[in-house]
Amino acid sequence: MANETQETGGLHFPFPYTPYSIQKDFMAELYQLLEAGKIGIFESPTGTGKSLSLICGALSWLRDFEQKKRQEEARLLESGALPVSDGKAQPPSLSASCQEPPEAPGPAGEPDWVTQFVQRKEERDLVDRLKEEQMRRKKREERLQQLRHNTQLKYAAKRSRQEEEEMERLLRLSREMLAAGAGPEQLQSGEEELVLEEYESDEETRTTSGVDEDEDDFEEEHVTKVYYCSRTHSQLAQFVHEVQKSPFGKDTRLVSLGSRQNLCVNEDVSRLGSVQLINDRCMEMQRSKLAPSSEKRSKAEAEKPKRRRQEGGTTCPFYNHEQMQLLRDEVLLEVKDIEQLVALGKEARACPYYGSRLAIPAAQLVVLPYQMLLHAATRRAAGIRLQGQVVIIDEAHNLIDTITAIHSSEVSGSQLCQAHAQLRQYTERYGKRLKARNLMYIKQILYLLEKFVAVLGGDIKQNPNTQSLSKTGTELQTINDFLFQSQIDNINLFKVQRYCEKSRLSRKLFGFTERHGAVLASSREHPRLTGFQLFMQGLQPGASEVAPGDPVEEGEARGSRPASPLMHIEGFLATLTTANQDGRVILSRQGTLSQSGLKFLLLNPAVHFAQVVKECRAVVIAGGTMQPVSDFREQLLACAGVGPERVVEFSCGHVIPPDNILPLVICSGPSNQQLEFTYQKRDLPQMVDETGRVLCNLCNVVPGGLVCFFPSYEYLRQVYARWEQNGLLARLAVRKKVFQEPRRANQVEQVLTDYSRCIKGCGQAAGTVTGALLLSVVGGKMSEGINFSDSLGRCVVMVGLPYPNIKSPELQEKMAYLDQTLPRTLGQPPPGKALVENLCMKAVNQSIGRAIRHQKDFASIVLLDQRYARPATLAKLPAWIRGCVEVKATFGPAFAALRKFHREKSAAS
Repeated sequence: MANETQETGGLHFPFPYTPYSIQKDFMAELYQLLEAGKIGIFESPTGTGKSLSLICGALSWLRDFEQKKRQEEARLLESGALPVSDGKAQPPSLSASCQEPPEAPGPAGEPDWVTQFVQRKEERDLVDRLKEEQMRRKKREERLQQLRHNTQLKYAAKRSRQEEEEMERLLRLSREMLAAGAGPEQLQSGEEELVLEEYESDEETRTTSGVDEDEDDFEEEHVTKVYYCSRTHSQLAQFVHEVQKSPFGKDTRLVSLGSRQNLCVNEDVSRLGSVQLINDRCMEMQRSKLAPSSEKRSKAEAEKPKRRRQEGGTTCPFYNHEQMQLLRDEVLLEVKDIEQLVALGKEARACPYYGSRLAIPAAQLVVLPYQMLLHAATRRAAGIRLQGQVVIIDEAHNLIDTITAIHSSEVSGSQLCQAHAQLRQYTERYGKRLKARNLMYIKQILYLLEKFVAVLGGDIKQNPNTQSLSKTGTELQTINDFLFQSQIDNINLFKVQRYCEKSRLSRKLFGFTERHGAVLASSREHPRLTGFQLFMQGLQPGASEVAPGDPVEEGEARGSRPASPLMHIEGFLATLTTANQDGRVILSRQGTLSQSGLKFLLLNPAVHFAQVVKECRAVVIAGGTMQPVSDFREQLLACAGVGPERVVEFSCGHVIPPDNILPLVICSGPSNQQLEFTYQKRDLPQMVDETGRVLCNLCNVVPGGLVCFFPSYEYLRQVYARWEQNGLLARLAVRKKVFQEPRRANQVEQVLTDYSRCIKGCGQAAGTVTGALLLSVVGGKMSEGINFSDSLGRCVVMVGLPYPNIKSPELQEKMAYLDQTLPRTLGQPPPGKALVENLCMKAVNQSIGRAIRHQKDFASIVLLDQRYARPATLAKLPAWIRGCVEVKATFGPAFAALRKFHREKSAAS
């Protein structure tokens, strides 16, 4: 496919083919937004080439920005200094790293020569910084150019790696030989001085902290870049493939970031499965690598049992800085997705997790998951700097919910008791070795755990599984009220949180409990700790009963043992430091203490998003369906301090012809039963039966696949059972094979495969069965990210309006918070009520967007509920549907329109 350069409004956009007009508009609007440094809400329906528009629009701007910056740098360096300025800020074409805030005017009466001296010094400093940055850039480009055209470097690195592995193998064999006593005869007196001392090469003694010690290799500053994030790793991989196919695929320095679970290439670590276990094991192996050499170990440590010493000293062979630098350069050399990065890491025997992070400063495009960008601590740990950068958040329809979920926390009664028991045992064992300040904080944490259990109505000393609570139900409190009721308002939680972070207490506690099984195997410690082991075992869900004396395989114990409960509790403690008005604490008491728990609910996600919009040059919030956008404007941007003048909205139509879709609102069924699926009416037998009759008629005229969305799994279960009983299910099966969406995620792929196979098979063989009917759930596995293109989704049916549970305490509190916080707009519902309606319509829009996936696709969309006919509800449908929705008061005209539409489209295709 030949690349073409498109010009829109004087802007040039390289594109792999002739773009749609809406793609040209999208790229032009995006370019202007990035240039002006604004916040954008971009909506482009699935199938309109949104990813390519984002890539070509953003990277075209970045290309031009870098060119302007270099021209400005060349001008400054040529003149040797800045021209005399009038006190204004630096030109906007300079990168964020080169800009300095304008200095405040000096005191009145200051001599001119002082002002001129200070100004000239600032000019010289700026020129020096530009020269240094230019040197870094030149060195990086030369390095990448050398790698691109001289593969001998790769082979040299591979030979070096093979030599190191061979050396390690020989050293290991030598140590094993000495340990087995298979060495030479014992030396006679006086011969010791003839034996060579242990030798360590420069490479072995060099620090491996992750900092390059080559003086010529400057630590690179972060160049201006685009951070692109999406919800899942599969969506990120799909985006990277689009970059590879784009005109920018050969020249863009792209790095894909992911979790250790996705990037770890050390099989001994990755097989642990749990994210927390993988993280802890990785950090432990790094600490082992940073430990002092054998010559510096104390005599007491050297005399420890060999097995224990080897366990603690295990290092990761992939955490090699020299190899990770090579991996960094390979990452920057050409665009790679996560899978290609992992394969490269295995080949180079270098860690992709850390190697990819080394590539961030020089990268032009960084691809990463939501959570990594939206959580401040994770950003810092990954080395992500947002100052002056561009952020694109794709698939952002659920951005508010994502931020809320990331910064909410929940702990169970079992975790509280388990953490208390572990920490108490840890203190008993090592208390005499701990400093006073350590003991003070540990006692504070023990006190907090006791009070958390007490506020739930439990006793920390009793087994939570058998401990019944006298009071049950859900209680919601402000943060301050919870602190007072728990009697912990006198403890500085900021200091406790900082102590947990700096001391790594939870990791040490995890290591302590991880070794516990081995300690218990010793008969010497057996009487003292057996009771604790049994108690701990009882707290672990699904744990098998193990006799106290039975040996446990080390790998099995390590892999199955859950992460430390104190880690969850640390997260909960951190949420309690949130401002009182921005969150609530929910106390859930459910019969036994182990079933009960504490939950923090974040009410104001803008408090965490504010830092992103404050630091970034520009932020783009994009998605296939962003309606209604009022949530983003009011709950997220306005509350984050973004003025309305900085917010830009862009929404485009679909690429399909208007006559390729038929959206209908059907207000009554074949027997004239009014269709209104309110919570009070939807369970009525006549309503359920009428829904079945509607689907039976649709199955007669819709070819291929028909996807029907219900408000919840429970309602789908009730409807299915009723149809089985009254024979409606058998009537449906005459024309369509019926499939149900499974609750378990691991079964979804199989159901989709069977559904697709059935439709394709029916299309090839003439018979009474013309396809398949898939009964799905709004907000379930099928309503987001699934592609029902062409014959897989010729019709999408929405049964009712999927309003969230209005009785939920969390939703009630969120509504009350918005009513108190946001201003009331004349003629509009209160903010709390608007939240409920917007949540409902976002779910609807996501579900109906599953059908139309490309320009030549066609489908009908049926909205079964007379409430869809309300103007306020129609206004919140996607723009590409809103203009052509037909409202049918009775079923007859609706059925006739559907039959005509599918007959004509099927004949044309």
